[in-house]
Amino acid sequence: MHELIAGVDEVGRGPLVGDVVTAAVILDPNNPILGLADSKKLSEKKRNLLFDEIREKALAWHVARASVAEIDQLNILHATMLAMQRAVAGLAVTPSLVRVDGNRCPDFGGLAAEALIKGDDKEPAISAASILAKVVRDREMVALDARYPQYGFAKHKGYPTKDHMAALLEHGAIAEHRRSFKPVRRALGLES
Repeated sequence: MHELIAGVDEVGRGPLVGDVVTAAVILDPNNPILGLADSKKLSEKKRNLLFDEIREKALAWHVARASVAEIDQLNILHATMLAMQRAVAGLAVTPSLVRVDGNRCPDFGGLAAEALIKGDDKEPAISAASILAKVVRDREMVALDARYPQYGFAKHKGYPTKDHMAALLEHGAIAEHRRSFKPVRRALGLES
C-alpha cells in the first residue's frame, strides 16, 4: 500500500487584490504525470495542460480559498492557513501525510503533516497543488481584468507592480482590494 501524500500549496499571498487560493492534491502512483514542477517555473501553456491532466489523473484534488474579507479580518498568514485547511478537508480521499510548501503548516485535524521548504521543487504532489492554485487564481485575475481593465490585473495578477500602484492611486480601490494591505490603505488615504 502506497503512502497517500497530499501536497498543499498556495497562490496569492503577496497580491493586493483577490482571494488567496490553495490546492491539495493526492497523486496516483499508478497514473504518473510527467512534467510536474513549481508552477512559477512553467509557461502558462504548460500549466494549463497540466491543470487538466492533474484533475483527470489525481486520486483526489480540491481547490479552496480565503476571501478578501477573511484576509482583512485574520491577516494573510492566518487566512492562508485557513484556506489550506479547507483544501485538505475538501479531499475525497483521506491522506496519510500532508506536505505543505513552506516553513509552517496548520493543524489538519489530527492528520500527520510537515512543512517542506521549496516543497514545490521536491514533492510532486505539492507541484501539482501549486499548478492548480496558480491556474485558478490567474484565471480569476483575467476575469477581474475584464471587469476593471484600467488596473491591468491580467498582466500583473494583482501584485504591487508599478503599473498597479499607479492605477490604484488614479482610480482608487475596488471591492476586491485587500484593505489590510499597506499600499491599499495608503492609496485610500487611510495611512500616510
